[in-house]
Amino acid sequence: MSNSNFQIERWRGDFGNAYVARNQPTEEIVGIMERVFRRVLQSTRTPPASILEVGCNIGINLRAIRRFAGAELFAVEPNAKAREVVLKDGVLDAAHLADAWGSALPHPDSSMDFVFTSGVLIHIPEPALQDTMREIHRTSRRYIACLEYFSRDPQTIRYRGESDMLFKRDFGGLYLDMFPDLKIVDDGFFWRRSTGVDDLTWCLLEKA
Repeated sequence: MSNSNFQIERWRGDFGNAYVARNQPTEEIVGIMERVFRRVLQSTRTPPASILEVGCNIGINLRAIRRFAGAELFAVEPNAKAREVVLKDGVLDAAHLADAWGSALPHPDSSMDFVFTSGVLIHIPEPALQDTMREIHRTSRRYIACLEYFSRDPQTIRYRGESDMLFKRDFGGLYLDMFPDLKIVDDGFFWRRSTGVDDLTWCLLEKA
């Protein structure tokens, strides 16, 4: 089994189920993420009509976005328990939620105005990372956003006792290096002490 397939099976199985159990869509966390995505989306020149989240888990980000944005929302999520919560809570319906992994998105080319990850690229090893970024670029019509842990040099960090499940790097820089048609629209940092978000660096990129 390849390293990337190993990762997929971990997130589909007990490791991913435990992540689902640790996350709850409380009013506090949904409110925090609403403020986060209001900040990110305010930098778009035209409000996106369609938004795809790659790796939505139980849909906390989507719950936040639908509070203020009129976009049609889509997501992919490989963990069955997480998808059950998204459907049960009415965050998305089955037509807008896919059992898929980022390196094989089931959406047509340039079909989404805005495609994003939040705390997802950090869990994807090479070469699946670049495959995922190519798929995000392929499906995006205009905007790509990533909210991830930052490191100027790639690092592997122990996560929940595992040595191969969390990777930090300059994800925005990698997007720019891989795709010459992308340009920086905006970027920033959500500091945990002032925002409640777990020290995420974010960037918004636009196709030229």
